[in-house]
Amino acid sequence: MAQATYQTFVTQLGMLLRDLPTGTTAELTDFAVAYWDGRHVVGVYLREDGGDLLDEDFELDENAWANWSDELTAWLSAPRFSERAELKEWLKEAPPFES
Repeated sequence: MAQATYQTFVTQLGMLLRDLPTGTTAELTDFAVAYWDGRHVVGVYLREDGGDLLDEDFELDENAWANWSDELTAWLSAPRFSERAELKEWLKEAPPFES
């Protein structure tokens, strides 16, 4: 298998998340998850208190890839997902996208 790049990772992650139910997260690391917001992949940190609750969004960009490429590449080899009621509530409250 060829070495994953940022672009291949984000493309594959987006394809996987788009096909899953709303409110599903990709369990990328023990401190970060990602979800599909209807347009693109969004990264979210988990709270530092050891709980499994969502904290704040972050840009899943090339900088994040540079810092966590080993973890994200490992995730591609064995993807893990979970549905989160908290995320479903976040998405209900989000304003609709403009055309």
